[in-house]
Amino acid sequence: MDLETSMRIAAAGMKVQSARMRVTSENLANAQSTATEPGGDAYRRKTISFTNRLERALGAELVEIERYGRDASALPLRYEPTHPAADETGHVSYPNVNPLIEIMDMREAQRSYEANLSTMRQARGMLQRMLEVLRA
Repeated sequence: MDLETSMRIAAAGMKVQSARMRVTSENLANAQSTATEPGGDAYRRKTISFTNRLERALGAELVEIERYGRDASALPLRYEPTHPAADETGHVSYPNVNPLIEIMDMREAQRSYEANLSTMRQARGMLQRMLEVLRA
C-alpha cells in the first residue's frame, strides 16, 4: 500500500468519525428536550451507520456514511401533570437518549479520529523525508 492510499483511507475515516461526533453531540444537547405541545413526542436519538465502499482507482475500501436514522425505541414516560407537554393522563415523553452511552460513543469516535489523524501525520512525515532524500 502506498502513502497516498493510506492517507485517503485515513481521511475517509476522519470524515465519518467527525460526522459521528456531530450526531452524538446533537443527541447529548437534546437529552432533556421534551415535546413542545401537549401529548407530543420528545426528541428521538439520532443514529449513524457506516459502510465500506471499494475505491477501484485506489484498490482499497474506504469507509463512508451509509445513512442517518432515528432510534425507534420507546420514549420514556414520566408522570408530570403540571408540565406544559403533559398528555391527558399527565405523562410527558422524554428523549430516548442515554447520556452515558452517548459520551462513550463520543470517546470512541474521538479515539478513532485521533488514530486516523496519527496515520495521516506519519504518512506526511514519510513523504517529507522522501522529498528531503531526493533533494540531497
